[in-house]
Amino acid sequence: MSRTGVRRAGDGARTAVFTPVDTLARVDAVIRRLGDAIELGLLADGEQLPGETDLATQLGVSTVTLREALVALRQQGLVTTRRGRGGGSFVTVPEGPPAARLTARLTAWSPEELRDLADHWAAIAGAAARLAAGRTEPDDLAPLRRSAEELAGTADPAARSRLHGRFHVELAAAAQSARLTREMVGFQTQVGALLCLALAEEAHCQRVLGRLRALLAALAEGDAEAARALAEHCVQDSMDPLIELRLRS
Repeated sequence: MSRTGVRRAGDGARTAVFTPVDTLARVDAVIRRLGDAIELGLLADGEQLPGETDLATQLGVSTVTLREALVALRQQGLVTTRRGRGGGSFVTVPEGPPAARLTARLTAWSPEELRDLADHWAAIAGAAARLAAGRTEPDDLAPLRRSAEELAGTADPAARSRLHGRFHVELAAAAQSARLTREMVGFQTQVGALLCLALAEEAHCQRVLGRLRALLAALAEGDAEAARALAEHCVQDSMDPLIELRLRS
């Protein structure tokens, strides 16, 4: 049991992927839920999705709705379907978008909007870190440690941005809140890929890693206020370079 007697988070980030969608636009909701999870690396390249009947049940939609969503995901290059024995739907992780496309996406946001996004992200991350510090045991932090070390071990900006986003989703999952986790997944798909533009710089990536490791230490010690403050600082460290780039564009 955790410090507060709440059940352990376990694989909470992945679990949140396969909970019922709660919107009337269910085809779009399924596309976004699975697409976001693939983009963030919560579902691994080549991983087989559950069978259509099981997956539709887990997401709380009809098989017709699920099939429509899978068609759209295939068209986006995020899912491949194989027929026959051993067939099914398999995840296809896309390559990182080119810098020119990322820069164009960045200019679609005003500096004021980016600051608002930073405030939103900081609020989510800070709340998640505070809750996670009180609800997890050290062993529950293994997914976050793995993401941080994988981030340290890659020089590819696209992989760095995916791992950075995955860390923050796993942080929300460690808070044992499905709503916070889904909110973080949605947020990361809005801004996560843009971090390629900042994480390509080695010095910046090392600063980010330092913050993440300090946050992990605070979580392991159960220091809720330190964890909250560090999570908020992590967000600011991540967003400030994007705001500066936008101001120069």
